[in-house]
Amino acid sequence: LQLWRNSSGDINDELYKGYWKGNSEHKINELLAAYDFLNTNLNNFNVSIWYNSTHKNDDDNSAFGLTRVPRSVNLRLEGKYSYIFLVVELIQVPWWHWYVGPQNYNVHLAEKVSNAYLKFLLGPATSMLFEFVKEMPKPATQLNLRSDFSSALGPLFFTWVILQLFPVILTSLVYEKEQKLRIMMKMHGLGDGPYWTISYAYFLVISSAYMLCFVIFGSVIGLKFFTLNDYSIQLVFYFLYINLQISLAFLLASIFSNVKTAAGYIMVFGSGLLGDFFSIFLFRIHHFLDTSFPRRWIIVMELYPGFSLYRGLYEFGQYAVTEDSKGTDGMRWSNLSDGSNGMKEVLIIMFVEWLVVLFIAYYMDQVVASGSGVGRSPLFFLKKLRKKPLSSASIRKPIFERQGSNVLVQMDKPDVSQERDKVEHLLLEPTSSHAIVCDNLKKVYPRRDGNPEKFAVRGMSLALPRGECFGMLGPNGAGKTSFINMMIGLVKPSSGTAYVEGLDIRSQMDEVYTSMGVCPQHDLLWETLTGREHLLFYGRLKNLRGSALTRAVEESLKSVNLFQGGVPDKQAGKYSGGMKRRLSVAISLIGDPIVVYMDEPSTGLDPASRNSLWECCETCKAKSGNHSHYLQCIGNPKELKARYGGSYVFTMTVSSNHDQEIENLVHRLSPNANKIYHLSGTQKFELPKHEVRIADVFQAVEHAKSKFPVQAWGLADTTLEDVFIKVAHGAQAFQVLS
Repeated sequence: LQLWRNSSGDINDELYKGYWKGNSEHKINELLAAYDFLNTNLNNFNVSIWYNSTHKNDDDNSAFGLTRVPRSVNLRLEGKYSYIFLVVELIQVPWWHWYVGPQNYNVHLAEKVSNAYLKFLLGPATSMLFEFVKEMPKPATQLNLRSDFSSALGPLFFTWVILQLFPVILTSLVYEKEQKLRIMMKMHGLGDGPYWTISYAYFLVISSAYMLCFVIFGSVIGLKFFTLNDYSIQLVFYFLYINLQISLAFLLASIFSNVKTAAGYIMVFGSGLLGDFFSIFLFRIHHFLDTSFPRRWIIVMELYPGFSLYRGLYEFGQYAVTEDSKGTDGMRWSNLSDGSNGMKEVLIIMFVEWLVVLFIAYYMDQVVASGSGVGRSPLFFLKKLRKKPLSSASIRKPIFERQGSNVLVQMDKPDVSQERDKVEHLLLEPTSSHAIVCDNLKKVYPRRDGNPEKFAVRGMSLALPRGECFGMLGPNGAGKTSFINMMIGLVKPSSGTAYVEGLDIRSQMDEVYTSMGVCPQHDLLWETLTGREHLLFYGRLKNLRGSALTRAVEESLKSVNLFQGGVPDKQAGKYSGGMKRRLSVAISLIGDPIVVYMDEPSTGLDPASRNSLWECCETCKAKSGNHSHYLQCIGNPKELKARYGGSYVFTMTVSSNHDQEIENLVHRLSPNANKIYHLSGTQKFELPKHEVRIADVFQAVEHAKSKFPVQAWGLADTTLEDVFIKVAHGAQAFQVLS
């Protein structure tokens, strides 16, 4: 039988061969013990004894533990070798259960090796007796429920306690993105840097207070886990981990855009898999102390934050148990250099990982477009921040020729062509007096689920001077919201660009945000904040301070009828739909932004509130138009009605047997009259203004009344709604033709 072994790992394998590996001969304890004479010489006797203390009837369903065994025999010989010390270390390496063998068996092993050493020095006639030898006295070990709980279950339970902060931070960050509150703050001037700094500091303060209460509570109730270990090590460990945890939450928040998805991740991976992994595998971490288990794999596993947290808590627990049994203090800074102590590498890993994860989280937040605006280029950090000059883009051709057909469609009407020429001229000028210049702005949504590409905006060219109120009118799906979303940075243009005060929305959106206000299509408010608190917050983003801020908030509340009856100090979640809408309008106007975008601001408002809304915009000269997938027309209300509604609308209601007589009457007044409505005796006609006089209409109606009964009649000028309907129908016909 070969007696020499090359490593302690080989010794372990052979001592436990009967239990772990198994063999056809069913041998158990074939090797009773192993002796390590590595530190023994002629002047010093220092030997480690390895022996098997495992139960023979072990099963895999029972609990087990790990105890670090101190040196148990330390003798001094008098006489010729008066300076020889005998040091015997009994090492019990348990497999499934901790079992202290009979005392006489332990002494027997020590006696054998000690006698062998003495015979080697003094001759075969020398021997010694180890009866009645025991360890030096030490303070009594008090095993109670608190000690057992904090040492045995502490690492697992405390891991779950500390991890409770993670879903709180993650869901809070994702909620702001899902509800578009993050981009709302960004559109009103809150940059990414201040947002990250404020949010990170807020979560750090909460996490620090939470962990401080955690340590104080454990110390007050007397858990050895806290009281024995150095508090400075604990504070450094917890501080590093909560920073790593916050950084990891920011990283995942850049990927998730739905709170339910983020919460599901926490439930499945955080609670289920992580807890099972810890309770079954990591609790047997004593295997890692074996040299047969590669240490590099331990380090790789500790790269996962949950594992590094458990490993650190485990080290605290083990030092508390071991030192409590010896009556000494737990982990100290000097213990970090112990070979079996993994705390030092855990602290290093968490510190490095904290910085790396934080950097990656910020990078992902800038690149991934998941609720915080348009994603930037993956190489955005390589580009120098510089203001790009206005450059002329390719102007769209006025005539669109359908390929494979001789049909030519006039794409741009005269007023639209004039606006395009105006934009082209402005782009060539070094400076401009216009607040907004859109140059052939397009948005095309890609194919999805077998559907073709969807053109939301087809080449929008528009120039708006400062101090002007411009209204966009069009049917649902015409692209109004898509245009606004491009202008406020929610979506990226497919081609073309726009300039706001000379700033390009493709590359300088952060600068654009500082000079604009937004009233989105749907109210983006914090349910728990009051109306006054909303305006105070957004007013500060506009650099309002002190009395100027207070005055601006009061004026904004008064302008939208939210100042009376305690309404300003009521939570926004308790507002009616119209009140929320008015608050959104007030938010967009506070701070006197250069450009204000309002997407359907009067939706859900009663007539009185609607009038109040338009009074807020009274200082701007109204310039209304309508917008479809193409810009169909542009002008003020009178110009549009004159251009598209150059006719009167004549309506008359009679009995059905006189319908033909009404048609004859109308055609005598206007040969080119056009019937636009006919139902149950009621007819409606368009009368060109250049063919008819109002006096002639009144005279003809009075003459008709003498011949047959006229139930009702009316003559009206064209409304802006009629213009909208006519232009919208024309746009639809154009799209079908093109």
